[in-house]
Amino acid sequence: MESPLDVSAGGGAAAVTGHGHPDYARALAEFGTPRQLPRCGGWILERQIPGTSHRDAMGCYPLFACQNWSNLKEDLEALGRDLVSLAIAPDPFGDYQLTDLESTFDLVRPFKEHVVVDFHGPWESQIIRHHRRKYRRAFEEMEVRRCDCPQDYIDDWVRLYDHLIATRGIRDMRAFSRQSLSLQLGVPGAALFVAIHKNKVIGGLSLYQQGDVAYAQLTATDELGYELGASYAIHLTAMRYYSDKVRWFNFAGVPGVKGTGGDGLRWFKQGWSEAT
Repeated sequence: MESPLDVSAGGGAAAVTGHGHPDYARALAEFGTPRQLPRCGGWILERQIPGTSHRDAMGCYPLFACQNWSNLKEDLEALGRDLVSLAIAPDPFGDYQLTDLESTFDLVRPFKEHVVVDFHGPWESQIIRHHRRKYRRAFEEMEVRRCDCPQDYIDDWVRLYDHLIATRGIRDMRAFSRQSLSLQLGVPGAALFVAIHKNKVIGGLSLYQQGDVAYAQLTATDELGYELGASYAIHLTAMRYYSDKVRWFNFAGVPGVKGTGGDGLRWFKQGWSEAT
């Protein structure tokens, strides 16, 4: 039997946080049955294929992360006895080469570019003028804080995210339930930043710190938060917080494939950095 991997949240090279932690897979259990890949340490979600006795699987949204990428191929070979197929979006900061994926999977294709900020450079000077103006005005209207206990803000976070679901017409697995949102905030490495205007939470951003990267996970505002530019103040505050803790800040991708779709969100993210 495989020996269990160290998934402690403490320090050390073996510490596992964020998307690679078993608690994150459990937070998505409403979309599939969590299953660990024992050799590489990653997690996938198994699903019943409607109208059949067969199952397929997907990596956890939005990224598949694991501890030993060199062992992924062996895990997938073992899965062939149980699953029809597996689709994943591998962590762009994972310890692998494109050739490793091509020798492991039947099909590998570009999916989304991730906008990233490199904190080892003069990152604040690269923010475009529009974004600077927006966050300066936003800070005049609100306070942004990192929540010491994210669960204290779960009602506000669910309210903001439900507003996002309704206004964007989200119908896929991104329409997270209250239970899923709450469990996501409890994953080791999770953080929540909120914007407060006149004692009311008007915007929020959840993130995961994994190794030398801070991953922006979910962001949502209400109508007032959008009007006052809360997202600008929240993201800048989060980047300043992580700037001396990690090397990279990952804004992640946007809807669409190969540069199409999500133009407004793409422009928002690229305004902080030209790097991908």
